[in-house]
Amino acid sequence: MRRASPLTALGVTALCALLGCAPPSRPDASADTLTNSAHVVYAEIAASPDGIGKVYMGREISFVMGHLGADWLERPEREQEERPAAVIENMQLAPDATVADIGAGTGYFSFRIASVVPKGRVLAVDIQPEMLELLEQRKQSSGIANVQPVLGKIDDPSLPEAAVDAALLVDAYHEFSHPREMMEALARALRPGGRVFLIEYRAEDPAVPIKPLHRMSEAQARRELEAVGLRFVENRSFLPWQHFLIFEKAAS
Repeated sequence: MRRASPLTALGVTALCALLGCAPPSRPDASADTLTNSAHVVYAEIAASPDGIGKVYMGREISFVMGHLGADWLERPEREQEERPAAVIENMQLAPDATVADIGAGTGYFSFRIASVVPKGRVLAVDIQPEMLELLEQRKQSSGIANVQPVLGKIDDPSLPEAAVDAALLVDAYHEFSHPREMMEALARALRPGGRVFLIEYRAEDPAVPIKPLHRMSEAQARRELEAVGLRFVENRSFLPWQHFLIFEKAAS
């Protein structure tokens, strides 16, 4: 795997300097064990065809779509199927907001959000350097300056503490190999009152043409995000196939 170039992604210390916040202090988390801190979080099963054989709160985690699937992220049909303009409108972002696009891929949502936060910044987080290189190329060609690629880890989005107003996760959370650690770290990165917008294909609807492990039910999503202290706000039903779930960090 290629390393990210200096232009591709900032580390958390550089991000802190950019955003004017303090670097995070967190305990080291193991990325290759089925236990973390004081509690057992994951279980192992025989992997299904689309899964990795790792189970979290009764849900088998799906395979990650690699950078070779980048073209699928930019497919023309996505405008109709996922309505990105409506998603961003429903996020109700302030012009100076700092927004984290977690699992940003090629920046499909990142660059659309950028124009809505002209005085703010979009932190486009991905764990694949190849995706971030594609995103950086798009940033350079478009001249959009307020999108910052960030190289995350499988158990940490590598964001400063209390620096993010809103986080968007589109069709990505179900692929996280360490969802508990990722969401604990993301919760720390949110400012008090900050929100998480979780977009996932609806498991409750058999007509949704997506493989089962790439879908989530509202009940499952709530169970997992509430476990890290995020409060469920609402599920807005304006998307054809997906949930638009809103969670919030306590204001104090």
